[in-house]
Amino acid sequence: MTKKQLHKLFGLVGYPIGHSLSPHMHNVAFKKLNINAAYLPFQIKPNKLREGIDALIETGVSGFNVTIPFKSRCIKYLDSIEPVAKDIGAVNTVVVKKDKLIGYNTDYLGFLMSLKEDLKFSPRKKKILILGAGGAARAICFGLCKEAAQNIYVYDIIDKKAKQLISSAKKSFEDIEIVACRSKDIKNIIKSIDLIVNCTPLGMNKKDPLPIDAKLLHKRLKLYDVVYNPLKTALVIAASKKGIKASSGLGMLLYQGALAFELWTGQKAPINLMRKELVDNLA
Repeated sequence: MTKKQLHKLFGLVGYPIGHSLSPHMHNVAFKKLNINAAYLPFQIKPNKLREGIDALIETGVSGFNVTIPFKSRCIKYLDSIEPVAKDIGAVNTVVVKKDKLIGYNTDYLGFLMSLKEDLKFSPRKKKILILGAGGAARAICFGLCKEAAQNIYVYDIIDKKAKQLISSAKKSFEDIEIVACRSKDIKNIIKSIDLIVNCTPLGMNKKDPLPIDAKLLHKRLKLYDVVYNPLKTALVIAASKKGIKASSGLGMLLYQGALAFELWTGQKAPINLMRKELVDNLA
């Protein structure tokens, strides 16, 4: 087999990843643009990340996405990361170049693009509550700060994670008020909140509790749920019943994926086709 006949291999690293629609989105894009490549899911157990990445490199992978719970943890196994990903403290896209692993973050731009497109919302001078403090929350907080949000409150069931996120964000955005809040604080601050962003995985399973008490939601705010499968999570449904404009994370998935695709291939991603493929393959 000649080198030209070899497929380029891309994929997704995470745990669990059975719900992911990324393979559908990328493979249809490769086909459309006649790129001889394939995108596959690579589920790696949380305590086997290093071994999993080593195995990927041995297969000759050209790049991969990173999802829960590895967006921050993967950084120590990379050769370099772009400045924005370093500031965020999370990587969701890796490019393999000359056997070197280079980390990027396309999540924050993907989120901002979706926020503008799907919610018609500008973060500028707004008060925002982020639920969760994982890798996605780090990127989203960075994006909101970059767009000059006025106040950002971060809640995580593990208070230490929220404080670590805030400490990281303040290194780049000293002038923006970013504070950790506890569960009991939400009732008081939510009255002034313009946007809630759910960055927890709650909603992926039907039996999950809501990440916030639906009674606290009010019509003056908008809601963004990064969970995209199902398309309408229990939180999105609860918000919609109150007349609140709400969006799932499908747009963020689409745009961050398109940006990753362009990093890997150097070609413009077929956005409309990728969007259609995502919607068609939702459970």
